Amino acid sequence: MHAIVIVASFGDKSAAADGGELRWTEVDDPEPGAGEVLIDVVAAGVNRADLMQASGRYPPPPGAPPYPGLECAGRISVVGAGVTGWEPGDEVCALLAGGGYAERVVVPAACVLPVPRGVALADAAALPEVACTVWSNLRMVAGLKSSETLLVHGGASGIGTFAIQYARALGCEVFATARAGKHAAITALGATAIDYETEDFAERVDADVVLDIIGGPYLARNLAALKTNGRLVIIGAQGGRTAELDLGLMLAKRATIAATTLRARPLGEKAAIVAGVREEVWPLVEQGRIRPVIHRRLPLPDAAEAHRVMTESSHTGKLLLDAPAAGDASATGDAPATGGGPAREPGWPAPPPRRAT
Repeated sequence: MHAIVIVASFGDKSAAADGGELRWTEVDDPEPGAGEVLIDVVAAGVNRADLMQASGRYPPPPGAPPYPGLECAGRISVVGAGVTGWEPGDEVCALLAGGGYAERVVVPAACVLPVPRGVALADAAALPEVACTVWSNLRMVAGLKSSETLLVHGGASGIGTFAIQYARALGCEVFATARAGKHAAITALGATAIDYETEDFAERVDADVVLDIIGGPYLARNLAALKTNGRLVIIGAQGGRTAELDLGLMLAKRATIAATTLRARPLGEKAAIVAGVREEVWPLVEQGRIRPVIHRRLPLPDAAEAHRVMTESSHTGKLLLDAPAAGDASATGDAPATGGGPAREPGWPAPPPRRAT
């Protein structure tokens, strides 16, 4: 099979000069073990963690494939020993520890989800990582309830667009920060938009829950924005890792601050999250109350272009990588994944039509 291989980090200027950071390369086919399934990948989602891995700042956890890609959609081709509930040919999407940027990937069966009714197979690649991240943090950690107020930072991101829809489906009021050019998209999803470049969100919001991807620079204002008994959940540190905190204010508000990651969780914890998403979130997707928000699709060998777009933060929602069609001669050779071309070249498969509800 072929996969996107990281042959040099983005910090290597000599590698950056020849575009060789990511390479579409022939690699060994994976084989499923007991409790695992092999998926023929149709599409993979792009996440910030993939960019961090490519830059050498976020190595995969032990035992994970070395290739980027934390979520995919495709068809099961092989079922390992002891697996029940899945059969070859099933259309699925999956939460991965890595390896989604490939034609095939092995994944524990407990991390596999059916494609929700009404969602195209290729579009389902936009769901597993954001659904598991949002549900685990807003429900399991923060205990978000109907009628509460949620503040989401990075409201136009994949996580942000999903969190807005999920919280609105619960009956919550939602505020979301984003640059002004993305406010229309956020508003259309049901949130009140805040321009983080010109407004102080702490003066606009009294939140029961804050979901934060920025980290250090927002810590003090996040605490100020919380109501009494409010909960701050930190899931990223894109703006910095350190900050001062007024413990007196935290005590006075009886505030809770939690921080979590998803990728390195033990399999048992991931399995519980996936099961919860299937039970509580998938019905909302099938009812049309949550939909995948997809900004752009690119061919999988063009992963570097997707990374460039994400680095610029010019997207709203998810970026997806479409795997080459079986037998496509144009995608068989080793080549730098340099990008810059149109979103879909001739010979690349169009997303399948939406399935009937």
